[in-house]
Amino acid sequence: MTFAQELPDIRDFLNEKAEKYNHSDFIETDPIQIPHLFSDKNDIEIAAFFASTIAWGQRVTIIKNMHKLIGLMDHSPYEFIMNSSERDLNRLNYFKHRTFNGEDCKFFVKSLNNIYQKHGGLGELFQKIYLEQNNIFNTLIKFREIFFDIEYPLRTQKHVSNVLKGSSAKRLNMFLRWMVRNDNNGVDFGLWDKISMSDLFLPLDVHTGNVARKLGLLKRKQNDWKAVAEITSILREFDPKDPIKYDFALFGLGVFEKF
Repeated sequence: MTFAQELPDIRDFLNEKAEKYNHSDFIETDPIQIPHLFSDKNDIEIAAFFASTIAWGQRVTIIKNMHKLIGLMDHSPYEFIMNSSERDLNRLNYFKHRTFNGEDCKFFVKSLNNIYQKHGGLGELFQKIYLEQNNIFNTLIKFREIFFDIEYPLRTQKHVSNVLKGSSAKRLNMFLRWMVRNDNNGVDFGLWDKISMSDLFLPLDVHTGNVARKLGLLKRKQNDWKAVAEITSILREFDPKDPIKYDFALFGLGVFEKF
């Protein structure tokens, strides 16, 4: 008997909550509003990558700082990535969100320039790696290798999750959710159709982890990759095609309902 068969009430409960929160109103209070400012695919990808990268701490602060960063990029992320001079890059010296500072930000711009010049962009690169590796875990490993393919500050390594060291990769998994999921509800973008929604992993954080444990869906105490794999395997039983829709349910229960 599967977990879904043992606990149909929890599955129904989570389906109800996913439907409640996976709605355009969700955008107003979430960092995903930043890439929603744009219509060009490249701008969306880049804005989403930065927004997911600094998505820890208070969401109000994340959103405020992302608006500041987009302003420093003249509200044209792709144009800035591709054509910024050293003087333009120096604008970023004073950007800071928690431990992500100007030095990190400038390297991100240079690395993304390299990715768009040599690999066709974030979407092309992620999808190409995924088709080669056939799973998300190895895709995240290979992406990280390519991201640090040019000279980098040692301090910046901590801002791109390393699943080989057990990281939950919450921010990268959230970025993939934003780019891959396509359910016509207007929240996630569904731009990358070569990656299967069924293969995505939960962006596990304090809120989703705590709710999952209270519901008996997660036994592991640490929020690491083993926990991500554990909870995601159960969510795939609940909905094999779109398991990560339950991110909305778990997050909404934790943040909005203080479950």
